[in-house]
This record gives sequence, structure tokens and C-alpha cells, in this order.
Amino acid sequence: MSASEAAQKPLISEQHVKTQSRPSELRITDIRIASMTKVPFSTSIIRIDTNQGISGYGEVRDGASKTYALMLKSRLIGENPCNVDKIFRKIKQFGFHARQGGGVCAIEMALMDLAGKAYGVPAYQLAGGKFRDKILCYADTPSRVDPVEMGNALKQRMEMGFKFLKMDVGIDLVEHIPGAISAPPEMLASRTIMHQFTGIQLTPLGINKLVEYVGTVRDIIGYEVPLAADHFGHINVETCIRAGQALDQFTLAWYEDMIPWQFADQYVRLSRAVNTPICTGEDIYLKEGFKDLIEKEAVSVIHPDIATSGGILETKKIGDYAQEHGIAMAMHMAGSPIAALASVHCAAATENFMVLENHSVDLPRWNDIVDGLPKPLIQEGFITVPETPGLGFTDFNPEVFKELCDPDDPGFFDPSDVWDREKAHDRLWS
Repeated sequence: MSASEAAQKPLISEQHVKTQSRPSELRITDIRIASMTKVPFSTSIIRIDTNQGISGYGEVRDGASKTYALMLKSRLIGENPCNVDKIFRKIKQFGFHARQGGGVCAIEMALMDLAGKAYGVPAYQLAGGKFRDKILCYADTPSRVDPVEMGNALKQRMEMGFKFLKMDVGIDLVEHIPGAISAPPEMLASRTIMHQFTGIQLTPLGINKLVEYVGTVRDIIGYEVPLAADHFGHINVETCIRAGQALDQFTLAWYEDMIPWQFADQYVRLSRAVNTPICTGEDIYLKEGFKDLIEKEAVSVIHPDIATSGGILETKKIGDYAQEHGIAMAMHMAGSPIAALASVHCAAATENFMVLENHSVDLPRWNDIVDGLPKPLIQEGFITVPETPGLGFTDFNPEVFKELCDPDDPGFFDPSDVWDREKAHDRLWS
């Protein structure tokens, strides 16, 4: 082989790398956004464009403002999207708990999508490889006041192939029954006061009615399929303990978000008082936010939402830290297939992962938002981990996406030049 031929032959390490220029020369040139409102929870999809013609997609969490992502644009232009950790450390100060983490997390998902595409590998590979080829999903199911209707609805989920279920079990099911709830005036109508400060309690009658409700559901669906419980209402920890002890007999998969996550010591009290696993975490931002609950072993299951907790790499760190303390990880997810796929890659790469939520089973067009993947995305209760680069889908279906968009939104991935000049002195030290 001549010297000129050798020079033209790609290095073995580059044979499977997309080198439109080179990944090391990849640069972010633009960030654009489109919002969907005709879904169970409104959400925004961001697109990060580059100088090499490839784009990455992420999702601002359901119910969050797209501004949380757009305000970061001027801090990202010119960066190499493959430097995921570097960029994440640069922007994570602009996120916070619950929906305020949505912008930072959307950026991280899009960076992982871009980096995977640049190197030709699925996102899970960038997180260290996978522990499983398919991801178990649980179907969250809207409440029915009639327990027979609720049981039949869950039975239909099982007939669809779901092997893990969740329903709401709370004061909403019994507040119409005289004597079931004791509450100060106007507190039942409030959703802005933390649980411990409302004074709302379930009475013995109210707890007995919940026991009857769950018992009827269990009689219909049986015990072979795990069934988790959520949305107990804004009640104090003492009422949670009494209700939890009464419901322990039904072998529920977990009691979720019984009280706000910030009160780790109260979660310790709750966990030690009942015999059902305790779960929380969908509103916690970053590993640091989970540390108190994990280190005190206040829960049996952490439940991060990747669109709040920090994206793929940060959520894997959270899962790994929980595993060191003997705690499992389930994942909350109430968004589009973008957030679902980002969650799938994180779940594949996290050893102590248990199950991933899906809140869009009843949305007919949900599976058609993206192309290049099996349809439906969930089959027999599982999502197969994509082996295609990045998050794994090939493209949006623009017709379907536009059907679900807000007609009053400025546009579909229109230019966002107004955010190009957003400047601030971001350094956190003098």
C-alpha cells in the first residue's frame, strides 16, 4: 500500500464514527422549540442544531415553561454537544426541583441524542452500557370512583399486556361520603398547602371505605400483577400511617408520594410504621436532592422523573447511589416518546432499575409522534431498548406532531433569535 493510500484509509477507531467533519469539531448552532398541549400533560420539545447538519431532541417536562430551556441558548451556542458533562455542569445551576428542572434536563437529553448520533451509538452506551434489552413499563390509569369500574379498567390494561399497574387511592374516592373525612374549612379545596399543614384526616369510616375499594379491585385483577398506589391526598403523616397499615394486607407494590419528599425524617417514620414499600422522588432535582432520603433509607423505591432529576447521566448516578443503600429505582414519566426514550436508555444502563411509568396509554396518536421504532412502542408491557444512534428514533412525524401542538404557539421549531443575546454573569464565586 502506498503512503497516499494509507493516508486515505480511515483509522480502525474511526470506521464506525460519523465524521461529517469530525465529532471533535461538532458545534451547537441553534436551539428551537415546539410545544404540545393536546396530550395528557402539556410539554415542549427542544431541538439542538449543529454545524454538521445533525440535530438532537429533548423534552421540557410536562407542565413546565419552555422558557426554562430557551434561556440557556446563549450559554450553549458554540459548545461541542459531545461534551455532555461539561455543558451539564455549566447549566445545572439554572434548574431546580419539580418543573423548574425541565429546561436543564431537556438540554441534557438532546445532548445525549446528539452525541450518540455523532458517534453512531445508542445513548445507553454513553452511560456505560446496558443491563437489560427491554424495559418493563407500568400503566398509570385514571381513577374511577366505582371500584368495580376501576378493577375492570385495570383488567383491560392486563389484557393489553401490561404486567405492572398503578392506580390512585386517596381522599378523592371518599370525600363524597359523609363522615369519611375530617378537615378544617376550605382545606379540601386547596392544592397549594403542603400535606402536613392542611389538618385533613381520614376517619375510621374513610379508611374502611378505602380498604373496601382496594379489596374489590384486588378481587377483580388478582395478586399476580404488581399494583402500586398514588395520590392519597394532602393528608398528614399520621393519617398516612393509619391508612397504610390498613392497606398493607393487599400487597401493593408501593405507596407513592404520601407526603412531600422534602421531609425525609417523616418518611423514615412512615416507612418504619407500614409493611408496604414507600416510594417518592418525581419532583427531586439532582443526586444531591435525593441524598437525604437515600442515606436515611427513608424509602424502599426512589422514583425520579428524568425530565426533572437531571437527564440520563445524572439519573443513572442517582440510581447507582440508591443501589449502594439497598434501594430500588422506578421512574416517573408523563411525557411524549422523547422523554420515554430518554428514560429507556437510562433504565437500561442502571442495574437496580425496576419499572418505568407510562401515562399516555389512552392517547391514540402518542405512538405516531416519532418514526423509526416499533408501533406501538410498548409491546406486551415492555419497550425494547433501541440499538439505533442517540435516543433511537429516526424523525418526527410532523403531521401528527402539529395535530398535538398549541394552535396559538408562535410556531413549529421556528427561529429563537430573541434568545441569542441573553447574557448574565453566571459564576457562583467571587
